[in-house]
Amino acid sequence: MEEKNILIVEDHELTRFGLKTTFESESFVKNVFEAENAQKAIDIVTNNKIDLIIMDLGLPNIDGIEATKKIRNKNKDVKIIILTSHNDEKEVLDSLKAGANSYCSKEIKPARLVEVVLSVLDGASWFDPKIADVVLKAATNTNDIGENIKKDYNLTTREVQILKLMTEGFGNSEIAKELVISVNTTKAHVANILQKLEVDDRLQAAIKALKNKIV
Repeated sequence: MEEKNILIVEDHELTRFGLKTTFESESFVKNVFEAENAQKAIDIVTNNKIDLIIMDLGLPNIDGIEATKKIRNKNKDVKIIILTSHNDEKEVLDSLKAGANSYCSKEIKPARLVEVVLSVLDGASWFDPKIADVVLKAATNTNDIGENIKKDYNLTTREVQILKLMTEGFGNSEIAKELVISVNTTKAHVANILQKLEVDDRLQAAIKALKNKIV
């Protein structure tokens, strides 16, 4: 994997130091940037190529959800993982609407968080088991994510196979290995799926698939 730049946005200095130490020792990490507030995070994203952000929700002045919205407006490609001690349903759904790719509890073990980061960089969406039920509930509620139901998406058999794996949290490399196809072929199928479902990202595709019982 190409080396990646990671940004840690956390106002608690000790927690930020622990996260920075965890990722500085990983071979796939090029640089670890850090910000204690949302405005500094936005400035860093504006002036640097950031591949993934670990975002705390409880930031001063501008919270993590609003920061995610602002950063997503500037950079549609950056991956954003929400890391928080809260699992409030509204916060979870607001985070997803803001453009977060994944949602983790701060109780997660460092080694497991590294695995999640690698998975998200590979294209997967990951949710802490404690909030998985909230995501599934949103998938069955047409008002929560704001998707319009449309029954016929003209997906091929292969695209349905890949979409099913996407809903299970598989990244591109994992899908390629599972279906014995190349990563580039997988990426092409994923792009077609997003276009046919008329969604912007894999998370929206997974939710729409569950709503419409495509998989």
